[in-house]
Order: sequence, then C-alpha cells, then structure tokens
Amino acid sequence: MKKKFFWLVLSLMALVLVACGGEKKEEATEATNPNSEISGKIVIYTSMYEDIIDNVKEKLEKEFPNLEVEFFQGGTGTLQSKIIAELQANKLGCDMLMVAEPSYSLELKEKGILHPYLSKNAENLALDYDKEGYWYPVRLLNMVLAYNPDKYKKEDLALTFEDFAKREDLAGKISIPDPLKSGTALAAVSALVDKYGEEYFQNLAKLKVVVESGSVAVTKLETGEAAEIMILEESILKKREEENSTLEVIYPEDGIISIPSTIMTVKEDMSANKNIKAAEALTDWFLSPAGQEAIVAGWMHSVLKNPEKAPYDAKATDEILKAAMPINWEKTYKDREELRKMFEKFITKAN
Repeated sequence: MKKKFFWLVLSLMALVLVACGGEKKEEATEATNPNSEISGKIVIYTSMYEDIIDNVKEKLEKEFPNLEVEFFQGGTGTLQSKIIAELQANKLGCDMLMVAEPSYSLELKEKGILHPYLSKNAENLALDYDKEGYWYPVRLLNMVLAYNPDKYKKEDLALTFEDFAKREDLAGKISIPDPLKSGTALAAVSALVDKYGEEYFQNLAKLKVVVESGSVAVTKLETGEAAEIMILEESILKKREEENSTLEVIYPEDGIISIPSTIMTVKEDMSANKNIKAAEALTDWFLSPAGQEAIVAGWMHSVLKNPEKAPYDAKATDEILKAAMPINWEKTYKDREELRKMFEKFITKAN
C-alpha cells in the first residue's frame, strides 16, 4: 500500500513539474516576442481574397497573441462605397486599410484621414512609398494574360496586351476584369489607356470582350469557353499549386501591369478602436521578412529588396519589376471617374 502511495505522489509531482515547465516555456516565448505586449483590437478593411486572409490571420495570431485582428473583405468598389458612407459620420469602422493600388491611398491622404508612421522597415522596400509614412506597398499584384494549354496552343494566342485587343480570331473568346468593382482592374485600364489610348477599349468592344470576375473567367478557361483572359497572376498560380491545374500565365511582352497594393493606418480620432500602437506594430510586421513570407505564400510578390523567393510557379519578382508597364498613380486618382465612364461607354454599354 505504501509503495502504491509513493508512486502516486511521484506521478503527481511529475505532472506538476511538467505543467510548470510548460508555463515557463510559454512565458519565455512571450518574453522574447515584443509583439506579445500589443493588445486590444484592430479592424482592417481589405481587398485580399478570403483564403489569403485566413492564412495571414493564422500567422498574426501567433505573432500577436494578445491582439484581436478582424478583417472586413470586399472589392475596391465595395470598400470605397463603405468608406464614403462612414465618412458622413466622421468616423470609419476600421483602424487600417489594405487596398488594391496606391491611387486610393493618395486620395485618403489628401482628405486627411490617414495617420503618418515612419516604419523601421521602410528602407528595405523595393517599391515607392509615401515618404511621410502615410502609406506603404505591402504586396505586389500583377495583371497578366492566361490560357489553357489543354484547349489552345500558346502560339495561336496573343502574347502582348496590344494583340489581345486586336486578334479578330479571338472575338467572343476573351474576358477582362471590371474596373467599376476592382482597383487592380482600374489600374490596368489606366496603364493601357496611357500606353495605347482609348482606342484600345474600342477595339476590345469590337472583339465582344466579356467583363467578369476572376473566378468565372478561370472556369471558362478550364472548359474552353474562353481562349484567353486578362487576370491577376495570383488567381492562376493558386490554381496551379492547390489543384495541380494546367492553366498557364502569359507574361505580356509589351509589359506586365505590376500593381503595388498598399497598407495604411486611419488617424486615431477617426478610427474604430483608437489603437495606433497596434496599427504601427502590424505595419512593421507586414513589411518585415516574416510578414512578406505570408504574402508570398498567398501567391503575391514581396515588396522587399532582393526577396528570397517568388510565389509558386511565378516569374522572378525582379524580372517582373524590370518589365513593368508604367502607371501614373496621381493621374489614376484624379482621372478615376473619367476612366470608369470611358470603360462604361466603350465596353459595358457597348455589350
């Protein structure tokens, strides 16, 4: 009996020691992670896809164990409408924004909505950012062309954006994204108008181009209903990695439309949770190698100098930047409504 009692006491002591050791290990981990001191709540409005948000949230929960981060996802058009409505009350429902392209950042800065923060990681960025710290690039998106090699031969398709709008043999078999809803699509319209003029979209209309979401366009590529589409690179890369798809990206020879998506912080008196300390810490993390690793895992390119790797099956980031088609972001902001009206006139109403 005494022997059994002895072993019972010994087992209990061992359990206590293991528990204490686990607690100490957790305490040590938190002590070595300065972001464990960041607490409260942050709401981020973003145009990132839901599955990418889920991946980022998982990493944020580990890096910021005491911070509640909530994302509201929507296309650029949806987010802009939401912000316009909220501004009437002089307060936004978010603390940070991660939007599709810089022109909207220029507008929000001009309206006095943003909080300036000079991130310690800014010097490592390969792309332009606001030198006063109002916005930074956080992910690089690329508008490209794509096709299905199981249905069409690459040599029978357009290898440039210019030819994409001229190939009569592709009439009724091509599609483009909607700039009325998508910020990256608007950026593409701006770049193509600057390079080829409004005639570019008149030509697309003659080819009976279809305007549709990326998911619908990809499905039509798979079935062969579409021969070639204009789409974000990440949509095809995701398919290739997750589903072993044979769909392929065509990097246009007349320039890739590279779009730096931005991260911003709402100034404190207009923010939802008035948690500037957390917003600044999140900005630093997103612009760090760890944060950019999460971005690349989501099939988007890093914004850092000399990134360790590109997204799955993608062209090297530095090669993309060398081949990037110029985009005038100030002009894109100022001419936004004119660009949308032009698109409606030649494409939406024509179809």
